[in-house]
Amino acid sequence: MTLRRKLKVAIIGSGIGGLTAMRALRQRGFEVDIYERAQSLGEVGAGLQIGPNAYKVLRALGLEHSLRNAAFEPKSRIVLNWNDASLRGRGAMNGEDIARFGGRYMTAHRADLHAMLQEGLPECNIHLGQHCVSVGARGGAGYARFVGGGEIEADIVVGADGIRSIVREVLFGADKPRFTNSMCWRCILPMSKLPARVGPGGSITLTPGDHLSWYGPAGQVICYPLGDGSRLNIFAGHVSDKWVEESWSTPSSSEELVAAYAGWNEALLGMFAESGDCYKWGIFDRDPRKHWTVGRVTLLGDAAHPTMPNLAQGANMAIEDGYVLARALDRYEEDVSTALTQYVAERQPRTAQITLQSRENFRRTREWPPAPPLDRSWIFEFDATQEPERSAP
Repeated sequence: MTLRRKLKVAIIGSGIGGLTAMRALRQRGFEVDIYERAQSLGEVGAGLQIGPNAYKVLRALGLEHSLRNAAFEPKSRIVLNWNDASLRGRGAMNGEDIARFGGRYMTAHRADLHAMLQEGLPECNIHLGQHCVSVGARGGAGYARFVGGGEIEADIVVGADGIRSIVREVLFGADKPRFTNSMCWRCILPMSKLPARVGPGGSITLTPGDHLSWYGPAGQVICYPLGDGSRLNIFAGHVSDKWVEESWSTPSSSEELVAAYAGWNEALLGMFAESGDCYKWGIFDRDPRKHWTVGRVTLLGDAAHPTMPNLAQGANMAIEDGYVLARALDRYEEDVSTALTQYVAERQPRTAQITLQSRENFRRTREWPPAPPLDRSWIFEFDATQEPERSAP
């Protein structure tokens, strides 16, 4: 009896989605190579929120212990008014999510999560300085070409190359995202810069374990601890008619950030002033894409379903994608076309709903007073590691 070889998979992009897919595929015995444009392996940006849904995937990949060492589990959620820091709402977080959803809600620096996903992967299968310029399919295989004329071939090529994906553009043409007249800043400061008390008469006590939100008539600010709790991540969204590049790495300054929030609470502006390095980007919106696959080439993560940040689910969806793709290829290994069809059939409806609810949450935050955010329980309850129900033959 001749044993069938495991499929060879080439992933374009070494971000969170690409590394998750590599881990999940290797867990099932596939041969996997990553091709990354950058000359070094790493992640830019600041903090991200890992929902119970992504936590369950990372646990299934054997990373729960590493995650709990690298990330922070906020103790409570506090919502404040923009001007006087009066209390809008408060609720417990620590321990609540594991009981309700089967996973923890954690916050981490992107670089720490990236390093955790990379740990233990063979360096010889991660190829740096490989700028992909074209992909396609021929003779029952996929291929990718790179600057300089290099070319690779694999059974499946996966475009995990982010929000401005070259692979997506080659497959489906350039998209036309809509600028939402909003922009964001990200920055990190030492947790020691968090004020001990805010609100009228110092009526509200803040602790380093809080997940803190400020809502105002032209924006919102979300602050949460990272790693061991010694750092505070700040995400600041603000209405703006200035066109800002859709990039996580456009430099800004604490002075620009403070000026944008003139009139907001002094304690918040004081934190902004201490932020040092910060980055800005424009918020763009796209309609959900129905198709992700052409022949032996498919998409994953932001390359497949770029979404606004208003549900904090971008990285979470990429993590889910990577696991589901590996399962589909394992289940239908002898029929790659069916495997990729099933992968998209599982993922597209959920990611489309995330995209649309992110858009609606964005609309609600621009109202004043803001409408309550839509329920996220359906997002957190989901477990991508569980086999979906199969249709009757």
